[in-house]
Amino acid sequence: MLTCEQQKDLATTISHFLSENRRFTDSFIIDFFTEDLWGKLPESWRSVLDDLTYPQVADLLLDRSLTQRRYPSVWPLSLLAHRSAAHALAFPRGSGSKTCGRHAPEEFLQNQSQSSLLEHIFRKHVKPKKQHEICRLGALVKRLSEETEVSRVVDVGSGQGHLTRLLSFGLRLSVTAIEADPALVATATRFDEELRRTLEKREKTWDTAAPPSLPRHVAGLVKPGASWGDLIQQLDFQDTHEHGNKRLRGSDGYPPVSPDFLLTGLHACGDLSTTLLRHFVHCPHVRGITSVACCYMKVTTADDPAPPGSVGAPQTSQQDCPPQFGYPMSSLVRSLPGHQLSYRSREAACHALEDYLCKLRQQSAVLRAHAYRATLEAFIREVRPDLSRAGIQTGRKSHLLPFADYARLGLARVGLSPDLPVDSQRVESMLRHQNRVVVFYSLCLLLSPVVETLVLLDRMLFLQEHGFQSQLVPLFDPGFSPRNLVLVALKTPAS
Repeated sequence: MLTCEQQKDLATTISHFLSENRRFTDSFIIDFFTEDLWGKLPESWRSVLDDLTYPQVADLLLDRSLTQRRYPSVWPLSLLAHRSAAHALAFPRGSGSKTCGRHAPEEFLQNQSQSSLLEHIFRKHVKPKKQHEICRLGALVKRLSEETEVSRVVDVGSGQGHLTRLLSFGLRLSVTAIEADPALVATATRFDEELRRTLEKREKTWDTAAPPSLPRHVAGLVKPGASWGDLIQQLDFQDTHEHGNKRLRGSDGYPPVSPDFLLTGLHACGDLSTTLLRHFVHCPHVRGITSVACCYMKVTTADDPAPPGSVGAPQTSQQDCPPQFGYPMSSLVRSLPGHQLSYRSREAACHALEDYLCKLRQQSAVLRAHAYRATLEAFIREVRPDLSRAGIQTGRKSHLLPFADYARLGLARVGLSPDLPVDSQRVESMLRHQNRVVVFYSLCLLLSPVVETLVLLDRMLFLQEHGFQSQLVPLFDPGFSPRNLVLVALKTPAS
């Protein structure tokens, strides 16, 4: 666990390192040919990287767990230092699945679709990845509940309620779930009722005198910039008498006095994760939080206040306060030169590094996808520069097609004639550089964990600046659940 000063020093170092390597963090691989990305590498790097096999790319560049490496040639010190720095600056993600292609932890050895750590009633409707996540996160929340003596949990962004049901029916916690999509709330309620009926049919129905209470589901949006009072009002705790509290409206206009609770968000998207952290800091009733983030590219920033897919830039209730952007949250990171993270860098931080390692070692055919797309991009820009970097969905297995067929599909997707002349000799020349495309993409991916580290470190520093210590726990198997780092923070009981 890093000390406060170590966190600050690490953030400063990472900010400088990333600002010096924007040619990787900000590059789009589809620009490989149009912007000559390979030519932007130092010549000494190009000479040693040009002939690497895919397994060598995995071992020599991306796999931080290897202690001994066999180099086919002498690497320049600058490249060795670059790789070592990238590995050293990223938070450890834990050990991933050892067998490429299976991508499943030991709990799935007997049955690849059923976690042996979960009772079958909690596996119904739940995919293996989610089973793995709710099992581990549920156990962590239960542990925090026992430590804080707080039995109420608020699950934000609860979706179909898989975590909620485990916490409520399995771990006997009082759970309120908030989900913005009413359809998902309806589904969660239906699944709750199915589980309740199943339990009632058992002869050994309950192992205590009273059955667990059904979780409460609330259809609501936890908005960035809204006060913690708004959150409490949405929760509308109606059973506070069980905790000895009377529902009285305070003189400050806040909702009635409420019991303490824990906040949890399993892969809360974009600004939702940062909003929960702010509620933890400011709401006196939130005693602890477990936050698993995702979709960093949807986080609002000062440079990009409303990225694609976001609701919009968050608003602050006090005019003299700085806008509550999702990044940076901390004053320390905000003050660092070069701390800015582009949309592209944050998007890359969501990629599954362990999965890509497996593809490299298996020399998967899917690795040609980037070369196909970069080649097609070169022809599209020559005809329609305004269509540069257009999103093109050609199907999951389009990389298995001959390039001519792939091009026809892609051109049609952007409204161009599928019969657009494409020079076959030029295509062949570009595709011969597929290995270079893979190597450059791997150099970009090498820095993705460093970007994620800075985003999460910024959140830890934000908590620290408000007087709260936190830690990051690599809770999930990264080969199975790529966003596997859980930010945990607790408040000590009031004296």
